[in-house]
Amino acid sequence: MTKKKPAAAPLFEARDLTRVYHLGEVEVHALRGVNLELFAGEFVVLLGPSGSGKSTLLNILGGLDTPTSGSVTYRGRNLAGLSELDLTMFRREHVGFVFQFYNLIPSLTARENVALVTEISKDPMTPLEALALVDLEDRADHFPSQMSGGEQQRVAIARGIARRPAVLFCDEPTGALDYQTGKLVLEAIDRANRELSTTTVVITHNASIALMADRVLGLSDGRIAREERNRHKKAPAEITW
Repeated sequence: MTKKKPAAAPLFEARDLTRVYHLGEVEVHALRGVNLELFAGEFVVLLGPSGSGKSTLLNILGGLDTPTSGSVTYRGRNLAGLSELDLTMFRREHVGFVFQFYNLIPSLTARENVALVTEISKDPMTPLEALALVDLEDRADHFPSQMSGGEQQRVAIARGIARRPAVLFCDEPTGALDYQTGKLVLEAIDRANRELSTTTVVITHNASIALMADRVLGLSDGRIAREERNRHKKAPAEITW
């Protein structure tokens, strides 16, 4: 009789996660009891309209924010109990971020923007290796002003993956881009997920992008309203929106 392999432990696990913001006398409930698990190497899309809690959830998972109540663990370690210094080290050693707006330093070249993170990492790629993964090694010595929006976003992805993070969080990475440029950016994110086995979480309001995910979590009013496994993943080049 063949023994079944034990199920893999979650990389992230959130239980009864809430986040309440106080704006004067008004309470804004951004998250209302979220439960989820993220596993190593998977590609997950958090899908929902503006105000559904997507960015708040991503920020808590990435150690940029803390929950009002509930727990979130990374490899069994409770992030909610960490100090600011420990959260900084968690982000530095384990997490890459890609945001809608590229946050590149205008006075630095693409190579130098990526080097900002590789110089403080334990086992990074070289900046050129990271840029090659997003097909931009030939633009390494160009400044952001000399590159298109899509190229700048791909530099931001290279910066996000250069430290070989366990997880890459992408917040509306194609939100400021046109259709064709957005495809190139999605291809770069997909390639990082496949070739580096980086757990990848993309938040978006664009349902078409969900077609390239292993799993889709639909958020509404601060809750996970649905979860779907995608048995017929599409490549970024096949997606239209």
